[in-house]
Amino acid sequence: MSTFDNAMRQLDLAAEKIGLDRVVVEKLKKPNNIFEFDVKIDSDSGEKKSFRGYRVQFNKARGPYKGGIRFHPQVDLDEVKALAFWMAIKTAVVNIPMGGGKGGVCVDSKNLSKNEIEKISREWVRQMKDNIGPKKDVPAPDVNTTPEIMAWMSDEYSKVTGDFSGACFTGKPVSFGGIEGREEATGQGGFYVLKEVVKKFFLDPQETRIIVHGFGNVGYNFANLASEAGYKIVGIADSSGAIFCEKGINPKEAMFVKKEKGSVVFLGGCEKIGASAILEKDCDILVPAALENIIDENLAKKIKSKIVLELANGPTTPNADKVLLDRDICVVPDVLANAGGVTVSYFEWLQNISGQKWTKDMVIEKLEPIMRGAFLDVWEEHLIRKTDLRTASFILAVQRIAQAEKRF
Repeated sequence: MSTFDNAMRQLDLAAEKIGLDRVVVEKLKKPNNIFEFDVKIDSDSGEKKSFRGYRVQFNKARGPYKGGIRFHPQVDLDEVKALAFWMAIKTAVVNIPMGGGKGGVCVDSKNLSKNEIEKISREWVRQMKDNIGPKKDVPAPDVNTTPEIMAWMSDEYSKVTGDFSGACFTGKPVSFGGIEGREEATGQGGFYVLKEVVKKFFLDPQETRIIVHGFGNVGYNFANLASEAGYKIVGIADSSGAIFCEKGINPKEAMFVKKEKGSVVFLGGCEKIGASAILEKDCDILVPAALENIIDENLAKKIKSKIVLELANGPTTPNADKVLLDRDICVVPDVLANAGGVTVSYFEWLQNISGQKWTKDMVIEKLEPIMRGAFLDVWEEHLIRKTDLRTASFILAVQRIAQAEKRF
């Protein structure tokens, strides 16, 4: 099944559970707008290059479209549609007044110069300028897009529209209208969810072993917060491989080695294994924090953790979900666990449109109750409906979206 088919299957499961009218379901399956276009630039060598650009605006019933832009060679319309749908669900789960969107460019940015990446970023904005804006669609960073790229995009939007509020893009550098705490937000939000889920399973943090698969911004910040709180990080994987150490790994040391030598596998005193093999190692909590569809049906049969806490978008396929459910492994879904990022993006948007400046302490103070409240709402729904946490999350979100749709 395609990534979008997987997302629609998740919607069907939730809709069936609550008996949602099929007319409403079919409406929720259709994006409001799909944009496909060529992003053309002059390369540093003078050669003309063209890349495929996308933006899917899925649902705005609850507020402006919200969602990242990714630069990756595997970006396609199917993936962007799925991610846009998940964003609509995610903003509804944490109950912030935003909709769902997603964008991207099919490009291997690692093979481009900084100048070429800037040209792609600005051209994407020129292509989309009439269809984005603070009250329409508010993009953010995603895979391979950085605060600097968001600054370029925000600057270009200001130039072509005359809107200098900075509220069209979030995830910007703090010096360019960004918000304190955004870099850590997704990992921070995941950590708040972790604290709640261990209570439900009566786990002692000091004895809880965690494996983090994916060691970018999200995986690192989550691992670091968990380690500082006393949880034991026993495994870490990046794109080049993985390390495992039953005695525990210091995330700061692992990140230092990754920056110095290119991968965590060069950290001494650890067992070196494949990035996928780490997923089968024994632990209490497995945290997929890389790309989608990492956990398929076959891998789900081999996972040894009690809990899967999803910090990546769509890391578990529907068939894998069923296997994990049958094995009594709890999956805390992405639309809940990684929603800290979009929540703080919402804070940045509020900061920009109001002309205010929030401190990091203000951000953290406001983020924790939202993440904690969302988890407890989903947990209550799961108990009432006697279903898994993903289906409970979708039920909660779909009900909120369907209620908002009645206004249109």
